[in-house]
Amino acid sequence: MSTFKNYAAMSAALVCLGAAPAYSADLQEAPIVEVQQFGGWYLRGDIGMSNQQFDKLDYVGFADPVVHGWHNDGEFDAGITGQIGVGYQFNDWFRADVTAQYRGKTEFSALDFYDTDGVAGTGDEATNNYHAKKSEWLLLANAYADLGTFSGITPYVGAGIGASRNTISGFTDDNIITGGGGFAGSDSQWEFAWALHAGLGIKATDRMTIDLGYSYVDLGDGKTGTAYNYDGVGTRNAAFEFKDIVSHDIKLGVRYAF
Repeated sequence: MSTFKNYAAMSAALVCLGAAPAYSADLQEAPIVEVQQFGGWYLRGDIGMSNQQFDKLDYVGFADPVVHGWHNDGEFDAGITGQIGVGYQFNDWFRADVTAQYRGKTEFSALDFYDTDGVAGTGDEATNNYHAKKSEWLLLANAYADLGTFSGITPYVGAGIGASRNTISGFTDDNIITGGGGFAGSDSQWEFAWALHAGLGIKATDRMTIDLGYSYVDLGDGKTGTAYNYDGVGTRNAAFEFKDIVSHDIKLGVRYAF
């Protein structure tokens, strides 16, 4: 082989060797197609405590304020709440979700007084000791404004509207002084409900947020079934009504983003 041919062969080999890294680099730098994650959807779950209040216990027999009043106008114990929901994070500032919450049974007690002869101030006073249980199913559509993230912590405010199925059960009316009293069956009714929310979202991982929240919830009214006397003498033919039930709730939960 001539010297010219040897140089030509060596030159061709060098050109091929020089092109190989470039070709390899082209392969490495080829664009990688990423699979997009599923929008801003998230699941949520919460547990909490309720601190409930109401305006008044109402009944047709309370119509005359001269002969009827209250030693204790009634209160509910605190109760446990459990909630699940699904939502969508539209951007860094706005999200919305729908939630279903069960509000566990809470005890109610109240104590009234009345004059047995219907004349105020005569000293013929008797009392009624009331007891009942209350629970709800609460369905809400909620919207939230996230107020910026600071060191992984995002404060927020929000509001919700929906409906609450309020159940009153185990109602009794015991008159220790006269040995009388009565009872009422359980009853449930759907009421318009609304809520105001505030809280903190604490970023735990890229997908998981710890949610520490407070809610003021208006649950509407509740009522018993028809009330009856224990002795079956006389008829009441009316229910006891719990007016304007509200609650101050605290919740601890998790939001998990898809």
